[in-house]
Amino acid sequence: MKTLAENPPMLSPAGRGLGEFSGRWWVAHTKSRFEKAFAWDLERLGINYFLPMIMRTRIVAGKKRKVLLPLFPSYVFFCGDAEARYNALVTDRLCQAIEVHDQAGLIDELCHLEKALASKADLDPYPFAAIGHRCRVRSGPFLGLEGVVVSRNGVARLVLGISILGQGAVLEIDTDLLEPVD
Repeated sequence: MKTLAENPPMLSPAGRGLGEFSGRWWVAHTKSRFEKAFAWDLERLGINYFLPMIMRTRIVAGKKRKVLLPLFPSYVFFCGDAEARYNALVTDRLCQAIEVHDQAGLIDELCHLEKALASKADLDPYPFAAIGHRCRVRSGPFLGLEGVVVSRNGVARLVLGISILGQGAVLEIDTDLLEPVD
């Protein structure tokens, strides 16, 4: 089993925000359980990527272990030109590279997710698009994040959606911090 230090960084190259990357964004649909290996390939090739991961506790051989798991299984976001896309495809770890038509929208959604992960928010996968009111966080460490408000077990949560995947992550939030988005 790999240690946490052997996981690829969530964002490549480390230290830059994904909003600073130049080039076209693609969604890599990886073969099952190939997300981290693909991220390492991209790192080696010098291709910028974002692999959102969350810490989970798993029981392995009767022992509790903390592991980093992809927030969106089988998906990695990467950025570059046509050559970067080609190099990603020939790694033999992808099913396909999904073209993103709304580049600005995806970048905005990924930046919101990046901010929540950087703030050490406790995120859970949210496997389907929520129908509700779109809101923005008006203060606190998540200032500016936008998402759809849902209720789970009587607690308000903000779904940070990635529309191209039809998935998102859900963040528990105090509704007093939210304001409607026009």
